[in-house]
Formats: sequence, C-alpha cells, structure tokens
Amino acid sequence: MLLSNLEIHKALDEGRLVIDPEPQPRFREIGVKYCPYDSHTVDLKLGDEIKIPKLESATIDFTAPGKIANLIARNSDRHTLEENRPYTLKPGKFLLAQTLEKITLPIVSGSMNLAARIEGKSSRARCGLLVHFTAPTVHPGWSGPLTLEIINLGEAKLNLHFGMPIAQLIIEQVAGEIF
Repeated sequence: MLLSNLEIHKALDEGRLVIDPEPQPRFREIGVKYCPYDSHTVDLKLGDEIKIPKLESATIDFTAPGKIANLIARNSDRHTLEENRPYTLKPGKFLLAQTLEKITLPIVSGSMNLAARIEGKSSRARCGLLVHFTAPTVHPGWSGPLTLEIINLGEAKLNLHFGMPIAQLIIEQVAGEIF
C-alpha cells in the first residue's frame, strides 16, 4: 500500500520514516508556490557532489570480483555544486549524484515497516533528463543519502543546481515481519 501525503507526515512524526533535512513546508501555504509533498510522494533535492564517470576505455565485467562502485569511484571526476553555480549536463552524458536528504527506514519489530521507491520527476523527463531510471527500491533498514543515476537524453544542455528538486520518494508499507 502506498502512503498518502498525510500518512507520510504521520510516519515522519512516529519515526518510522526519517528524512533529514525534512522537506518543508508540509502543506501548501498561501503565497508559497512550492510544496515538496504531493498526493503520495515527497520531492528530494540534489545534493552538492556529483561524480562524472570516466570509463571510456574501460571494459566492465559484472562477474569479476570487486564492487562496481569502487571501480566507478576510482575512475570518476568529482564536482561540487555551489549555490548559483550549476553543472551543465550535456546531451548524451551520464553522471552520479546523491540526494541532499538522508533517508532512514528503521526496522521496528512488531510494526508495519516501510520501504520506498525513488523515481524521477516527469517535469525533468520531458526535457530528456532521466533520474534514477533503474533499481528504485529503498529497503527497510536503509539509512543514508540515495545515489541517483542521471543522464541527459535530450537535445538541450541541462543545468543541474544544488538543492533543486530532482526526484520523488514513494513510501510503501511492508506487510509481515522482517527477519
């Protein structure tokens, strides 16, 4: 079952879901154009560090020992986003980024635990920006920022700003006990 925005607020208040920093405001307010909570999602923002993999000459063997994350970390340029200094993502280019927010889905014995999915935003996709297009599951017990795979499949250059709404989180209840 997907949680509605009010159930997301309740889960935050009860500590069954932690988003740090917590997106604000919780409700649309008069004179405020943006609210990160929609009917059953909450927007997450782009963090300040991006990694641009430099793997043009690499051959990746998914059966080889070692973690792919380590290979990418060793072969990436890092770029820090600053306020009012966006990173311009050119057509056909790919990068990794993290959410500004740290997500925690604690496992609570005897409780309806939560899982989540992270999805891109359709307003970004309409311009060719694909955000987190595979492996969207955030498992119960997870704690940390979420890594986003980002690619520009459009024809225009796209500016990525620190703190911009970049993805949305969908929260789900997990039925039954977790071992």
